[in-house]
Amino acid sequence: MADQGKSIVAVVLEEPRRLSLRRLPLPSPADDEVVVDIEWSGISTGTERLLWSGDMPPFPGMGYPLVPGYESAGRIVEAGRNARSRIGDRVFVPGARCFGDVRGLFGGAASTLVVAEKRTMRFDNALGEDGVLFALAATAYHALAAQGARLPELIVGHGVLGRLLARIAIARGGEPPVVWEKNASRASGAAGYTVVDPDADPRRDYDAIYDVSGDAALLNTLIGRLARGGELTLAGFYSAPLSFAFPPAFMREARLRIAAEWSETDLLAVRSLVEDGRLSLEGLITHRGDPNDAGVAYSVAFDDPSCLKMILDWRTLL
Repeated sequence: MADQGKSIVAVVLEEPRRLSLRRLPLPSPADDEVVVDIEWSGISTGTERLLWSGDMPPFPGMGYPLVPGYESAGRIVEAGRNARSRIGDRVFVPGARCFGDVRGLFGGAASTLVVAEKRTMRFDNALGEDGVLFALAATAYHALAAQGARLPELIVGHGVLGRLLARIAIARGGEPPVVWEKNASRASGAAGYTVVDPDADPRRDYDAIYDVSGDAALLNTLIGRLARGGELTLAGFYSAPLSFAFPPAFMREARLRIAAEWSETDLLAVRSLVEDGRLSLEGLITHRGDPNDAGVAYSVAFDDPSCLKMILDWRTLL
């Protein structure tokens, strides 16, 4: 039930390529729910770009209008009677569905969220805005920690997810991987590993390749870089159908693995790595936007190659 007189401000994708900032009713929290005043939310250049463009494949809950975003961090300011001990916690929230007739897919880009207490994760205050990165870090961890997964020797793409894959692989005891990046503006910022242009890399015997580019056209190229029995892990999100030439894959006895969505276990494992000092989330947020100019922020996030991660600072509205 909506709390009469209270409302939130949310980014709403009314339809593909049309974004607005809307005031929506704020529901009262149920017994096991909390109210989180969002301080920062991230803009995803993968799934949110597809929602923006209208290219998202059929997906549970898909439809417009919708509130995007699954990378939010803020403070618990109110709670139902079973969750009042959480008031005051700074938490990561992977989105919400508290917007009435407006869909939450994934529902994190709003000034305030009402969400089940169990869907929030406390984190250290000192992390501040870097707390929005837990979703991407958990995505990287999930890909690396799957049963039988091989740690990467090559990572394709030096965006935020590629950087986190490299950092977590090293934190888990792996050798520093090679990372491919064709965009010179994204080649800097390596933390203990090497970034190269793929055209300058002659190697064709990688035992484990992780692709986070989301580029379906790269599949044959990457299979051609595997050693015999090598494994290619698809850790990005691909909107186009995937296909590959069979003979090169056959000759290499190639293995193909798909990494799915992260779980709560992955999220907690990442928090542990951060708290132990084995994983740093620093240096990955490059741009900050005002929710009042959300359209500009989304444009920069999607179109400016120098933008690794754009966040909206909701404190301007609190």
